[in-house]
Amino acid sequence: MSDSQIGRRALLRGAGGLAALAALPSLAACGTGSSRTAGGSGGKGGSKTVVVRDSGGSYGAALQKAIYTPFTQETGIQVKVLNLDDAPLLAQIKQGRPQCDLINNSMMSHTKYVKQDALEALDLDRVKSVKSAKIPETQITDHAIGHAFYGQCIGYRTDAFGGKKPESWADFWDIKAFQGGRSMVSPDGDLPELEFALLADGVPMDKLYPLDVDRAFKVLTRLRGDIKKFWDSGPLPGVLLSRQEVTMSTVWDGRLADLQKQGVPVKRQLNGTRRQFSGYAIAKGAANVDNAYQLMDFSLRAESQANLVKFFPSNPSSPVAYAKLTEEERNASAGAPKYYDKGFDADVDWWLKNESAVTKRWLEWARG
Repeated sequence: MSDSQIGRRALLRGAGGLAALAALPSLAACGTGSSRTAGGSGGKGGSKTVVVRDSGGSYGAALQKAIYTPFTQETGIQVKVLNLDDAPLLAQIKQGRPQCDLINNSMMSHTKYVKQDALEALDLDRVKSVKSAKIPETQITDHAIGHAFYGQCIGYRTDAFGGKKPESWADFWDIKAFQGGRSMVSPDGDLPELEFALLADGVPMDKLYPLDVDRAFKVLTRLRGDIKKFWDSGPLPGVLLSRQEVTMSTVWDGRLADLQKQGVPVKRQLNGTRRQFSGYAIAKGAANVDNAYQLMDFSLRAESQANLVKFFPSNPSSPVAYAKLTEEERNASAGAPKYYDKGFDADVDWWLKNESAVTKRWLEWARG
């Protein structure tokens, strides 16, 4: 779906490299030097700069157009951008010299940051848009607030099944009714897809967690011989579908739009979509805390979240944002009201506790 997702596993695992990178000098990325203020408040009469970490690429370009430029026009505060992975950024914070103020990252990464005491505790009274945008309570923590999600779902060829279309993960597993090869993610691309195996085996969405790992791997084994490739980057499922190497694949929800515009007969099925959120947090020891709060508040506005959709296939966390989109824009989003209840949120706490063990077992399973 985005450039931010290409390096997602690096982001989710980022804290692991902290010790090795702790001794590195500060990186000369965008946003150092003049952005640091002695007082550290960035408030009235202070700095007119805020440094935000995002993942760059087309996502970063969209943020510039939809969020950063309008924010500067409204407030006069200049936005500098830092593209940096978790480990070096955590090392900077440990040294008491974070190069950024506001961090746009996965909520899972933010949870890891909290365990490293790397984030400021938030004062929600300073983020008025949380209430006006009706951000879901599940995406509001003491240290971070979710602004958007990406969904992992089924992608399939519409010309492969004689007019039938898959409706569920049970259909993904049904090789007789929906013939052809499959593709699923590897741990280098995203979290292992245990939830989909359990849904295919009849587990209700609201009863998924804690995941029954043994049961999930038994179900995965039923499909193992039909999995032609494990994908490790966002574009690959679309490539495999386009080349007809597979008839169905797991995929990030926004990745098929360009192929559809090119006339490739592919479509997504959002039933049973796994949602993972990204959010905003403030770096511990940030120099421009006041400005970081202002940019966070601006970015979480329903209007801002809706505006981002016009430049990038984003799924806003704000339900209010969808009412500000055209019908076409709204229906293209996996977060639209008509789709939302068909998916579920990944349990970040469960995955933080179990990711390492599950990944080890997955690697052994994949090797056969």
